[in-house]
Amino acid sequence: MTATGPAVPTSAVDVVDDVDVVALGESMVTFRPAVPGRLADVPSFDRGIGGAESNVACVLAAAGHRSAWVSRVGADGFGDHLVEAIGAYGVDTSAVRRDLHRPTGIYFRTAGDRSTAAHEVAYYRAGSAASAMSTANLDLDALRSGRILHLSGITAALSGSCLDLLRELTAPRAGRPLVSFDVNYRPGLWSGSAEGPAVLLDLARGADIVFVGDDEAEDAWGITGGPDAIREALPEPALLVVKRGADGAVAYDADGRHEEPSPRVDVVAAVGAGDAFAAGFLSATLRGLPVAERLRHGHLWAAVALTEPGDLAAPPSRARADRLVALDAVSWGTLHVGPGWAAADDGVDEEVRTP
Repeated sequence: MTATGPAVPTSAVDVVDDVDVVALGESMVTFRPAVPGRLADVPSFDRGIGGAESNVACVLAAAGHRSAWVSRVGADGFGDHLVEAIGAYGVDTSAVRRDLHRPTGIYFRTAGDRSTAAHEVAYYRAGSAASAMSTANLDLDALRSGRILHLSGITAALSGSCLDLLRELTAPRAGRPLVSFDVNYRPGLWSGSAEGPAVLLDLARGADIVFVGDDEAEDAWGITGGPDAIREALPEPALLVVKRGADGAVAYDADGRHEEPSPRVDVVAAVGAGDAFAAGFLSATLRGLPVAERLRHGHLWAAVALTEPGDLAAPPSRARADRLVALDAVSWGTLHVGPGWAAADDGVDEEVRTP
């Protein structure tokens, strides 16, 4: 049976009708090599932006949803760039605060696949403005002003005040928006602390929608029994989404288990897919679509990110995505997409290719 899953809380919709999704988290200026190679050998870099939560806000805005990003940045040029670049996607940045004493975080990365041993990332985020986020220096009303509040485990790892902020936002309270939580377990951010996995599990238990990869569930919590074992460990969220990479995704709600395979994708760059999947799923959630269709939209939005070289890519048009999502099981199972597929003429009905 296909279910609609949890609805957006009526109280949140009644009070606020201006913002669909509010995303909280650190965004950094990212420097990508102009040519392949080791960081030690690359002579120049191209500037971009990077942040799991702001990525979700940007992609949702590009799809026509009303999104906002809340964070702190330094009173510096990099902070200016982040606010301007994220705002250029149509994201509301009015609740972003400036820190006169702490800098905006930056990082450098190589051009290679993040899953390979050759990939390098050099972060300069310690003591950043975002790491000082707290319940005292952010607008909590702005954070709760949307139909959905999107959070991630990355924020919890930045500092004690950031963790306290997430605990406040995931605590049960009347009129709370639907809370979406992407586990985003990054072991490097939790170095020196053995509490990270337990903290993330506790935060996930307080959320309404949880996204977690089966690989990170194994890394963080030692769960090796697949999606069903993850649901057994996380029965509290109204909707749990377990991402399995090329093997698809499984969602659990009050009506049971829903599984959808991923399309076959000609991968250009394996970056940004998780954020795009979350954005696609949340977009379909805002539209009240059945859970199975939400999973398919997540897969399609992730497929765009995988077939584009950057961290952010415009999602497929709603009409094109809806047409693909409506395919029967056999046709969906043979769906094969490559670079440029989402930008193709919507009138051309050649999306389905068999291997």
